[in-house]
Amino acid sequence: MTASPASDIITGESLTGEPTLSDAQWHGLLTNRAKAPHLVKQAYAARTRPPAVLSRKETLFLVAADHPARGALSSGGNAMAMADRRSLLARLCAALEHPDVDGVLGTPDVVEELLLLGALEGKVVIGSMNRGGLDGASWTMDDRFTGYDAASITACRLEGGKMLLRIDDQDPSTAGTIEGCATAVSELAAQGLIAMVEPLPYHREDDGRHTLLKDTRSLARAIAIASGLGTTSAYTWLKMPSCDEPEAVFAATTLPCVVLGGVPGPNPAKDLVSWGRALTQPTVRGLVVGRSLLYPPDGDVRAAVGAAATVLQTAQSQAPVQAGAQ
Repeated sequence: MTASPASDIITGESLTGEPTLSDAQWHGLLTNRAKAPHLVKQAYAARTRPPAVLSRKETLFLVAADHPARGALSSGGNAMAMADRRSLLARLCAALEHPDVDGVLGTPDVVEELLLLGALEGKVVIGSMNRGGLDGASWTMDDRFTGYDAASITACRLEGGKMLLRIDDQDPSTAGTIEGCATAVSELAAQGLIAMVEPLPYHREDDGRHTLLKDTRSLARAIAIASGLGTTSAYTWLKMPSCDEPEAVFAATTLPCVVLGGVPGPNPAKDLVSWGRALTQPTVRGLVVGRSLLYPPDGDVRAAVGAAATVLQTAQSQAPVQAGAQ
């Protein structure tokens, strides 16, 4: 039993037009999971790595698939959308088939399934590291490291690791997350690997709900905190939401940034416009989007990915010339 070659991962479509894996692909994956676990290690070792993290267009476009490991399964109005693993993998494979999609950001389980399907050849792979702050849990802000660590990211030949840094000044568990992220940044940098930090400022409401703060000061402050983590910032990237004043927010750092997709809104066109403005900022290099592209309202993953790719390339062509660019 072997991992599927890249030529075999082209996904089909269901009667609704949504991507689907064939029965052969799905049952082959399940068989390998049960009978040939050694193939995972082999697939990591055999994967063709990309020549660089940035594409030839000097951009980075990743699809994110680390939500389920934190218990976040909903998308749009479907509370169980990401619970269907066959559907999730089909959507990821369809997105990865687009030539402008550079790779994936995921937890070990998802990355390994994509490897066994042969979907990650030549792709950037960023391993998700801390998923312990479960969605909806009373300890949700305690973002402990429960996924990849720097040693496994190195051993598995990934391009880097991603960590969530939710900052709530009223929640003591934030301090432990800051410390954990600082350690991970240092350990990844020691191996010359990207540390993609996602610093998000939050406020806890009286009813216990946590609200993401997207005002300019809060986001700039989060950037300042994340930029100073670890013994060096040489390999640190920042993953930030779009906002009303991206010119001021992204001016708070010289580090390369990517724009995150966030929770899907009811109007995909509005999301694209919001991303586009952030993508024109000089420090912004790309886009990392999950549910918004994998679960579009009309089910057409390929069209959603294509629209986002167009927004990225258009924005980058309008952005000021990057320092050192030729």
